[in-house]
Parts: sequence; structure tokens; C-alpha cells
Amino acid sequence: MPKTIKTAKYAGFCFGVKRAVDTVFAYASSRRDAAIYTIGELIHNPAVIRRLSDMGVVTATEDEVDSILEAAPPHSVFVIRTHGVPRWVKEKLVRFAETHPEAEILDMTCPFVAKIYQIMEENTGEETFTLLLGDARHPEIVGISSYIRGAYRVYAGFDEIKSALDCGEFHNFESKRIILASQTTHHLSDYQKTKKILENLYTNGLFFDTICNVTETRQIEVDKLSRECDAMLVVGSQKSSNTRKLFEISRKNCPSTYLVESAADIPETIKAMTGTIGIAAGASTPGYIIEEVQTTMSEQENFAQLLDESFKTLNTGDTVRGVVTSVSGTEVHVDIGQKVTGIITLENATDDPQAKLEDLFKIGDEVEAVAIRVSDLDGIATLSKKKVDAQNNWEKVVAAKENGEVLEGKVIEAVKGGVIVYALGQKIFIPASQTPVPKDADLSTLVGTKQKFKIIDIKDQRRRAVGSIRVVAREERKAQLEKFWSEIEVGKHYTGKVKSLTSYGAFVDLGGIDGMVHITELSWLRAVSPKDVVSVGDTLEVYVKDFDREKNRISLGYKTEETNPWKLFTEKYEVGDVAPVTIVSMMPFGAFAQILPGVDGLIHISQIADRKLASPSEVLKKGQVVDAMITDIDRDNHKVSLSIRALLGKDTGEATQEDIAAYTVEDKTE
Repeated sequence: MPKTIKTAKYAGFCFGVKRAVDTVFAYASSRRDAAIYTIGELIHNPAVIRRLSDMGVVTATEDEVDSILEAAPPHSVFVIRTHGVPRWVKEKLVRFAETHPEAEILDMTCPFVAKIYQIMEENTGEETFTLLLGDARHPEIVGISSYIRGAYRVYAGFDEIKSALDCGEFHNFESKRIILASQTTHHLSDYQKTKKILENLYTNGLFFDTICNVTETRQIEVDKLSRECDAMLVVGSQKSSNTRKLFEISRKNCPSTYLVESAADIPETIKAMTGTIGIAAGASTPGYIIEEVQTTMSEQENFAQLLDESFKTLNTGDTVRGVVTSVSGTEVHVDIGQKVTGIITLENATDDPQAKLEDLFKIGDEVEAVAIRVSDLDGIATLSKKKVDAQNNWEKVVAAKENGEVLEGKVIEAVKGGVIVYALGQKIFIPASQTPVPKDADLSTLVGTKQKFKIIDIKDQRRRAVGSIRVVAREERKAQLEKFWSEIEVGKHYTGKVKSLTSYGAFVDLGGIDGMVHITELSWLRAVSPKDVVSVGDTLEVYVKDFDREKNRISLGYKTEETNPWKLFTEKYEVGDVAPVTIVSMMPFGAFAQILPGVDGLIHISQIADRKLASPSEVLKKGQVVDAMITDIDRDNHKVSLSIRALLGKDTGEATQEDIAAYTVEDKTE
């Protein structure tokens, strides 16, 4: 009798689990600078947890949250597992993130579980009694319970609730409203039986069907599939609630049901069986593990063909093609269709010592490699991918030299006389003179950085290439300058940084080219030196006043009419207005007072007091702030007349011709 393999259509990761796994693996790959913690196991699958651990992701229990938060770096990433966490745990994480803006919380709680949290918050209270169906120790139930207000109990299933009813356990809660919900992975039939009996007893109860529709679909499918098969394999973790439920449903219909975590756990008895074999998997089971189980059973189905192929010999030096079946931090396993398993280590995958196998390979990738050691005794063939890549990559390097192509690579090492850049699968030497590092400076500062360069020389016989970073930098600067000069025009505005200061102005970097702001253009106020106005490193909004491309000169303006003190003054004040003014200097004929920075007015000696003064200093002193009335504004000559006396109510505020005969106000803004 032939063997037939049937795999459930809905097997493996559900949406919520896939979202969580993909997100955390992406973070672990891209955020290598951050400490990443999952609160509890992200999902109930040991293979996934091991891979995350190899990538540096730490799994912490809820009891360890306090100690983790005390020691966690400010830029830590905290992942809330798919089963969710109790309210108090999330609140602590949120408080940490509020005081550490660099920290990040990834809430991967299953959307169906999060919905139950909301149901409990909105419908429970002192007047309710909540019944939860599920495993009281399961993290999902623990989390849901923390959102319940009022009395509640957790029951394993219908039989336990029926027993509690018969014993009168609910008598104390007869005055309360009954609420029923369940763990998302609970048996659908068990929930339906429980709901039916409670509906008959409590007509005002609230019944929430919180079993995940994905779980419901899988349970229905496994129930049907297990009735059609001679044996069943349910793939998943022993810890996974939904996997155990599938196992229990299948075993009722098909006694020859086995729960396995991977292909390695498949019993020899089921491998040797004929007839129809069914394969199902829990929502926490990665697709590649399901594929391994399918492949193992299919191999048994085609045993005769495999036996014939097993006599084929693999020799050292043979080039083989295969498919990646697993990836760890130390080696990659490749199915090469032989009686031995192909293994690629990091040193045989790449010359980049900082590379990681998880970044270079993914399960299902097709790989071409050379066998460098074959051991039939161990069942292992050591493969070298970089030997195959070497020829292909060298041809790319040669083509890059011929085409003048700009390459990008990572500096992996500082050596005598230069640095080594890894690109196109090759180590390329960059002489010190062709780097951006000054002569005799430390070249190790480039290690770990990505650099653009060109191949400037090739030693074809030895397969050695020499590159230059400076060539690319010069070309980029030239192109940048060409673009700048083609777009510049008088009046155009730029944002730049002050690069240096001189006695006559400030030089501003406009992006690879400098322009100068003359001291007279820095401020409307009289500045003794440019450093009184700006500092090196300041960011300025400037505009082009004039330029000379042949001489590479650009004159910039900084002050604008909108900041002109006289304009600000005339917009704010009119004759007759009273303003607080500061005495800045005194003369025999009166005192000068600052109205606004850059605008001074004269208080004639006759307008200081209601009596005759020999000197302004009899009443005023430098730095004193007084109220004065604006009695005249000479808009043509930018002059202002002020009067304190006018505010005393004993004069019109006008000075006599004799009082002002000797007075000439200087324009402070010119």
C-alpha cells in the first residue's frame, strides 16, 4: 500500500505570531547597538527562541522586570510577547519609556488577546462575576485576569464549571451579572457547551466568543483531517496551548497521533507506515520546521529513489547546489541531495570577519558551493561558498576597473600603509594616501565605516586590487561645485554654518564652498568684531549679495530689512507714545537713551526735569531706566526727541530753540 502525505492548509504561523517574529528578527538584525528584551518567551517555540538568543535577544520573566529595568541601557527595546503581559508589567515599561525617551516598547500582543483586555475593562466591575475558560497558569490568562475588575474564577473547561455549579459554588455570586470569556486557543466545542448551560441559568449574562477565528479554523480542519488519516503528526512546542489542543482533537479521531517539535522527533514507526499520513501544526510553529517534517516524510515515501541516490559519491572539489535548511550563529546547513549534509561555516562563507551568517543566508535560499572536505563517516560535507563566489566576484572587480564604477564597501581592517575594504566578496587594499585620513593620522578610525571608492589598479595574476577613496571624494566635490555654481543667483537664500571668523567678517560653509558675510552685513548694530555677533559652528540663514565664479568669491548678506531696528521702532511707536528707555550716555546738553537696541533718542537737558539743571547727572545716571514721551520723530535722518518733563504735567514737552541750538543727534544705525 503506497504512502500519501496530507498537510493541513492552515498550518504554522498565524498573523499575530508572524508579525511578532518578523518584527523582532528585523530589530535584532538592524538594531545591534540596542539591548533587546522580550518579556516572557516571544512565542512558544524553542527553535525561534534559540535563534533570537543567538542574535542577542534576552528573554526575561515577569519577575525579572524590576531588575531588568534597573540595569537596562537608556536605548533598550522591550518586546511584549504575543500572549501579552499583566497590566502592571506594561505600566512599568511605559514609565521607563517616559523617563528614557530613547527606549522603545514593541507591543506584539496578539490583536485577539488585546481585544479581550478591552472587553474586560469595559464590562467588568464590582457588580459582575467573570468566568474564564483556560489554563490558569498560561500567560494569556494571567494577562487577561489583570484587566478584570471585580470577582472572577478560571476554569479548565466545561467539566470543571459543571462540577462547580453542582456544588453550589456560584451561590455567593447570584446577585452579580455573569460574564463568560475564554483563552483564545480554548476548545471551541468545550466553550460552546459551557455557554449553552450558562445561558439557560443566567438570562442576563454576557457571553463573549473570544476564541481566535484562526484557532477555530485550525481545530475544525484538524478534526476533519484526522478522521481521514491512518496517522497524524501535529508539529509544535509542548508548551504551546493551541498545539496541544490540536493534538487532543486529532487523537480522539486518530489514536496514532504524535506531537513532535521538529523532524528529528518523528518516530521511526510512523516513518515506516504506509497509508495516509496527516500533518498539522500550531500557530507558533515556523514554516521551515513544517517543511522539514514534510520533506522527511516525503523522503520516506520515495525511499527507493533515495536509496539509489545514496550510492552517488561526493568528492572533494565537486561543485554542488543545494537549499539552506537551517541557519545558526556558527554554521549553515544545506540540503545538497546527497547522503551527507552540507555545512558552511562563516570562514567558508565570506572574508568579512564582521559579517553574520543570519544576515547572509535565509532558509530556502539556493546555494552553490565547493566541497572542501567530505566525511561519509560523520555524514558531513564541509562546503565553501566563497571559493565559488571568488571567481564571479573577481570578474566584477575587473569590470568595475574598466568601467570606472564607484563601489561601496566596509573597511574591515587597518594594515601597514593603508586599510582593507571588503566589497564584491573581495578584500581590496586602499593605500593611506588614497584615504581621507591626514598623513600620519590613525587609520583605524575608518574601521567599521562604509566608504565609496574606485578600483585604480589590478594585479590580475595574484587577484589583488587597489582602490582609492580620495578619487571618488574629488569627483563628488567637483560635481557638487558644478551643481552649486550652476544654480547660484543673487538673492538666493542658503542655510550654512559659520566656518571661521576674521576681523572683517565671517566665512559661512554653504555646502562644500564658502561665502563671506562682511561685518557690516552681520548686524544693524555697530559691532566691534564679528565674534560679538556670531560664533564658529552657528547656523545662519544667509542670502547672496554678489558672486564671482572665476575668483570663487561669494558675498553674503545676513541682516534683513525685517530686522532693521529703525523699522521695528517706527512700526511700534508714534509721537506722543510713552516708552521705557535706558540711559546710555550723558552730554552737557542732555542724555541719550536707548528706546530699542539700535535706536537711541535725546532727552534734552530742558526736558529732564521741571526745574533748571546745570547737568543731566543731577537727575539721571547711566544704566537707569525711566519712562519718557516721544516728542518728535525725524524719519529722514532717523532721529528721536524724548521728554521726561512732559510726563510731569508742567510743560508742553517742547524745547526752546536756545535749548537745542548746540544739539545734533547721530544716527546710531548707520
